[in-house]
Amino acid sequence: MPNYDYDLFVIGGGSGGVRAARVSAALGKRVAIAEEYRYGGTCVIRGCVPKKLFVYASQFPEHFADAAGYGWTVPETSFDWPTLIANKDREIGRLSGLYQKGVEGAGGEAFHSRATLVDAHTVRIESENRTVTAEHILVATGGRPNPHAALPGHEHCIFSNEAFDLPELPKSIVIAGGGYIAVEFANIFHGLGVDTTLVYRGKEILQRFDIDLRHRLHEEMAAKGVRIRCHTMFEEIEKRSDGRLAAIVNGGEVLVADQILLAIGRIPNTENLGLETAGVKTGVKGEILVDSYSRTNVESIWAIGDVTDRVQLTPVAIHEAMCFVETAFKDNPTEPDHDCIATAVFSQPELGTVGLSEDEAGRRFANVEVYSASFRPMRHTLSGRQERMLTKLVVDADSRLVLGAHILGPDAGEMAQLLGIALKAGLTKDDFDRTMAVHPTAAEEIVTMYKPTYLVKDGVRQA
Repeated sequence: MPNYDYDLFVIGGGSGGVRAARVSAALGKRVAIAEEYRYGGTCVIRGCVPKKLFVYASQFPEHFADAAGYGWTVPETSFDWPTLIANKDREIGRLSGLYQKGVEGAGGEAFHSRATLVDAHTVRIESENRTVTAEHILVATGGRPNPHAALPGHEHCIFSNEAFDLPELPKSIVIAGGGYIAVEFANIFHGLGVDTTLVYRGKEILQRFDIDLRHRLHEEMAAKGVRIRCHTMFEEIEKRSDGRLAAIVNGGEVLVADQILLAIGRIPNTENLGLETAGVKTGVKGEILVDSYSRTNVESIWAIGDVTDRVQLTPVAIHEAMCFVETAFKDNPTEPDHDCIATAVFSQPELGTVGLSEDEAGRRFANVEVYSASFRPMRHTLSGRQERMLTKLVVDADSRLVLGAHILGPDAGEMAQLLGIALKAGLTKDDFDRTMAVHPTAAEEIVTMYKPTYLVKDGVRQA
């Protein structure tokens, strides 16, 4: 049997790679991991964590305004962007250190270096200009923002990475994209007082989400003052003599702003990784092709997370890492389960969802019941805020199985996480109906919608 330096070498120190390395090391395996930037990956360094911190920061103006209805007098407020950046950086540094310590504490070895594939069992540690061998190699290098290189003037734009570290808060920004990253940043910048325009080429923002929530979120964002321009595309970006940027969109209109953010998808980090040299197959977008167990066409090389372009969510990468450990080291072949994944858009108002949208359910099931409720949350009654909440259940009328649950409003993400358990367990609408409500809460609507709002037959909503 070959004598390898390691049982496992992980390339990429994000959430998925670190989890696989740490758990494998805790099993007593000889493990090494290499990360060329900072441990924590997209989620910790330039994704979920700083995004959520910025979301919190951007919500305070509404909290201050709402306080008056509850008897509070809030003095004149001001916002300091450098303070937010410094505090964010301190928290990110703490978390990054914990990620590395987690691997090392479990007995693994952590390198600060780019690592590339040499062959099926060999990795080059670039900073040390040496090679090591491993029985298993796991690629977890994640993804990065699509630079939209075909757009003239794209080099003048920023991306989600740079948005977290701007030297100063812009007075105005135009954001291209209609996915959750674009929508979240539009709400963040608007909440921080930036004049914000969202430009999207499609018919409505958040394409893969339930249509009613998409429409309602659009309306609420517009009511707050975010300009949303659908059916609109950038044709060119120009930098003006005053330093501002001009975006020429279809039809010839010009949108001028201090910053332009491109949030039009992400691409896998696979360039110059040595995949071709090692014989690893990739797809049309550069994604690493894997089987249902996350193994590539090269038996000893595996891949998880965004680099595979399956489901680009941090908890999915972590789940895939755990399945890899079961398969590679516990003699328990385990396929990642990508069905019925709960997710959230940290917009304002927040969106939480799990399972099938109404449209998708209509395509798969002949008879669908939709239960929907729209109401003003209790927290808005004294503040005078007119923002409304929307809850929606999508049910197979024949089996009574709850196919989807969708919420727009305060704490929607928290609710979606708990609803994910119910839908994953295969609960029926009758199970929901038997569940006692917690009063007074917004979530009680989920278990008190007893009669269908309308039916969907063969994909067509019935009047």
